[in-house]
Amino acid sequence: MNQIERIREELIKRGLDALLISDEKNQRYAAGFAFTDGAVLVGREKAFLLTDSRYIEAAGEQAEGVEVRLFDKQHPLVMKLKEALGELGAQKIAAEDQKLSHAGFLNWEKKLGVHLEAAGDLFTGLRAVKTGEEIASMIRAQRISEAALEEVLQLLRPGMTEREAAAELVYRMLRHGGEGNSFDPIVVTGSKTSMPHGVPGDKIIQAGDFVTMDFGCLKDGYCSDMTRTVAVGSATEEMKNIYAVVLKAQLAGIKAARAGVLGKDIDHAARKVITEAGYGEYFGHGFGHCLGLDIHEPPTAGPTGNLPLPAGSVSSAEPGIYIPGRFGVRIEDVMVIREDGAEVITRAPKSELIILGKR
Repeated sequence: MNQIERIREELIKRGLDALLISDEKNQRYAAGFAFTDGAVLVGREKAFLLTDSRYIEAAGEQAEGVEVRLFDKQHPLVMKLKEALGELGAQKIAAEDQKLSHAGFLNWEKKLGVHLEAAGDLFTGLRAVKTGEEIASMIRAQRISEAALEEVLQLLRPGMTEREAAAELVYRMLRHGGEGNSFDPIVVTGSKTSMPHGVPGDKIIQAGDFVTMDFGCLKDGYCSDMTRTVAVGSATEEMKNIYAVVLKAQLAGIKAARAGVLGKDIDHAARKVITEAGYGEYFGHGFGHCLGLDIHEPPTAGPTGNLPLPAGSVSSAEPGIYIPGRFGVRIEDVMVIREDGAEVITRAPKSELIILGKR
């Protein structure tokens, strides 16, 4: 069953005749092809992808489960959509209220001259459970990120700036086949490692510093995500101890993860380890978030995660300890949630603190 067929099943369950898809990520999910200034229209019997001359050739080669149609100045998008809706005989039509602004939703209603049902949650449920093909794409993205990390670890040294290290990660992910960044990479050193989402700047890596690298790439449109914290030259016993606590917490959270477990219970398993070690006040964010075509997708494995993680969902596992003004540690892997536990798809080493250039 392809994604169009899955969407079609949901339409029938909800008593809908057609779904208008304008969000690029949802377009890619539905038809295997993403573009701007166009739309995918899925009906009960037929589906259409409407695009312009910039994408028509690529769409014809890559899109799946849809009939590709061209719109232009003489035959604008709204006209082609109305034609397609007429062919479908659609009366009850839905759109992605969760992705469109309120004004955008109303604008589609006005242009098409129809009432649109709100059905953005349709994608929330479908996209939460990954197919084997989707997971394979995410594994490929992870391998690319890991190859980049392996090379960058050979380059990190005192005197290099955070920005230079971030640039090396981006370049090497592209070189190994990445299609772009999952998000702007976080590379911070020294006292800035206490900032979970610190921005790479001109701060220079010095001997005895931690360096935290949080990054990922896209493959087939799907995200990878990983974080590793390493030391340069040397590390104090306190640094080593905190690294060990974060690793223990991560492993506890991973052990607690399986299909049907509430996100907050997974978070609690990891948070308990950090709290009992005396660092509870220094772990402010959640244990993990799901990801896929977007780097953050529901459900979440955080303290407010009141939904169970379904089998086939893909979540990060990223506890951390951040001591303001001093340093921080985060270790992040990606795991696939299975009925009997979590399958970690990240392979980069983490079992002990890596100290680069140790003598």
